[in-house]
Amino acid sequence: MSKPGLPVPAYADTPLRRRVLKVIRSRPTLRGAAILLGVMVLLAVLAPFIAPQNPYDLATLNMMDNRLPPGAAAMSGATYWLGTDAQGRDMISAILYGLRTSLLVGLLSTGGAMLIGITAGLFAAQIGGAVDAIIMRIVDFMLGFPSILVALVLLASVGRGIDKVILAIIVVQWAQYARLMRASALVERRKEYIEAAVNFGLPTRHIMLAHLLPNSVGAVLVVSTISVASAITLEATLSFLGVGVPVTQPSLGLLIANGFEYLLSGEYWIAVFPGIALVLLIMSLNFVGDRLRRSFNVRASS
Repeated sequence: MSKPGLPVPAYADTPLRRRVLKVIRSRPTLRGAAILLGVMVLLAVLAPFIAPQNPYDLATLNMMDNRLPPGAAAMSGATYWLGTDAQGRDMISAILYGLRTSLLVGLLSTGGAMLIGITAGLFAAQIGGAVDAIIMRIVDFMLGFPSILVALVLLASVGRGIDKVILAIIVVQWAQYARLMRASALVERRKEYIEAAVNFGLPTRHIMLAHLLPNSVGAVLVVSTISVASAITLEATLSFLGVGVPVTQPSLGLLIANGFEYLLSGEYWIAVFPGIALVLLIMSLNFVGDRLRRSFNVRASS
């Protein structure tokens, strides 16, 4: 509980969730993108329950059904509405499970990068001096390298796996959160309620966690939507190149890679349908994130 007389920022009584929902409701195109994103997330969560088959359970696969075109009938009499791949997997089921893996990697890696970046940026803004200089030089160093290059080097060193892909994306992304958090926190530090908290003699840790963090983190949360899309894109790129997730837990990027060799032979559906799902997912995330960023006037500047 804050002490009597301590000023509170004017927007502190308006939760970020309500402000985001207000922006979404006021823009029909943004609302449509948010609905599409929500449907895709729901499909990924419910994949084990709604997918026609478990595409990675070898006992359910029949190699006689491999590379069937969309709408073809299986040996068992079932219909493959989007066709099958070279292993006889139903493409609808493969896409739902791949969507699940892509979203899992995107959300976990973005969450981990946010945690590290918010902590580093908050300390840099509050403590300042040498700590601020050291943290920001590390941030500048990390941002000076292409994301795909850093991720490739890391995965070449530690090997393939979902956990390793998540770690590589965290290493790539945390610096941008640190820079944005520092910029937002520095703005808040100049406001009267922070000065009043300091004059009241409140501990530095209390000021950081109870006042500075809640009122600075909103911009980071808004930008995180775009970062999830970037994480999914990076994971899909790594998987397409063969250094991302393993074949036992394929994402949309790996499904596209598996079907790429069949494009010229006319069996387009193996790569095209996962590609469409990936494009819709990334476009909806980018559209929602970009419109929210513009509405809240967020700038990732140092």
